Amino acid sequence: MNKIKVLMIDDNVQLIEAVKEYFSSSKAVEIVCEAHDGLEGIKKIESENYDLIILDLIMPNKDGLYVLEQMKKKNIHKKVIVATSYNTTEVIREVSDYGVNYYILKPFDFDDLEKRILDCCNKKKEGKSVDLHYNNLQISITKILHELGIPSHIKGYQYIRDGVSLIFENPEMIGGITKELYPELASKFDTTVSRVERAIRHAIEVSWNRGNWDLMEEIFGNSVDIDRAKPTNSEFIVTVADKLRLDYHRVR
Repeated sequence: MNKIKVLMIDDNVQLIEAVKEYFSSSKAVEIVCEAHDGLEGIKKIESENYDLIILDLIMPNKDGLYVLEQMKKKNIHKKVIVATSYNTTEVIREVSDYGVNYYILKPFDFDDLEKRILDCCNKKKEGKSVDLHYNNLQISITKILHELGIPSHIKGYQYIRDGVSLIFENPEMIGGITKELYPELASKFDTTVSRVERAIRHAIEVSWNRGNWDLMEEIFGNSVDIDRAKPTNSEFIVTVADKLRLDYHRVR
């Protein structure tokens, strides 16, 4: 099996070195070239031999959006994973318009990055529609959680994001939030079930104080009395997953 050749464009030299070290023993992925700003990145995109680009958004001498814009203008079609800590709703929407394959938030686990790279470059196995569905789902979950006012730096955000994704893909888990979902999240993030539950509850409280009330009314108005009480953890995760599932089937 030929290795997936990756071009990494990021001004964080230490991160690039860490990613290169992680993949140094990999039989599937290899970082073959790198660039540290947008201008250098475009030159490498046009001149180097690679299969996929890992692209940061915030860089000196032109940012990642400039790189995506230039790729579109030059009719360059390459698989792109955007890896960044910049995650406002507007930017996520703009990035998705350029047709990137995946949007991953920093800090990320290297094994998660590896899975996304393999997903992007293994369409023969999974099928194009499945890959696009999964990537668009992650962007949609990120977007809706930001609009609901949940900041990405708190632990509950990560738990809710993964929880919504799990419920979306596995509706049979709806009846087992406490016995199935919480333990799976606790195992993934190396923590306890009680900490997962408390962090999700805190994230919902933050959302209720700073979120988009029109969106909350649209999403939760039929499932809970938003004037009287916040949704429970289960109600919040399941209702957001249901909203996304309806939107997805409507688009299809």
